[in-house]
Amino acid sequence: MAPAKRLLIVHHTQSGNTGMLAEAVLRGAGRVDGVDTRLMRAFDAGTDDLLACDGLLLGTPENFGTMSGALKDFFDRTYYPCEGKLVGLPYAVFVSAGNDGTGAVREIGRIANGYGWKQVAEALIARKEITAGHLNAAEELGEAMASGLAMGIF
Repeated sequence: MAPAKRLLIVHHTQSGNTGMLAEAVLRGAGRVDGVDTRLMRAFDAGTDDLLACDGLLLGTPENFGTMSGALKDFFDRTYYPCEGKLVGLPYAVFVSAGNDGTGAVREIGRIANGYGWKQVAEALIARKEITAGHLNAAEELGEAMASGLAMGIF
């Protein structure tokens, strides 16, 4: 039997909104057999965690039109040690935004491009207050990512 695929969810939350989305993503991923999913705070995740995963979900609030400083710190700490080692890694993004959210998605995409990662789902942007619809969409994102890994689609 093939070893389980590993899905890493790295997130930062200040107000708790992105944390609610991250928990929903984790619930969705947990519905899929054959995938070990790990949820980590951005400040706690590091190079070893990133190198050990087969897929990555990134969650952040949008702060001042971009990602949180904590997620940027994660990228700063892992980029050079992982450079060239994760080309083609499937990833997707979820953002909690007061207004827009597209700035955070754009900046994460630029950095992900530098790593050579492959975006496999449209970014989930939850604007304003977190609703049941946002949480359902986050669960679907987690389940879709885990299913894609389990089936070898990406």
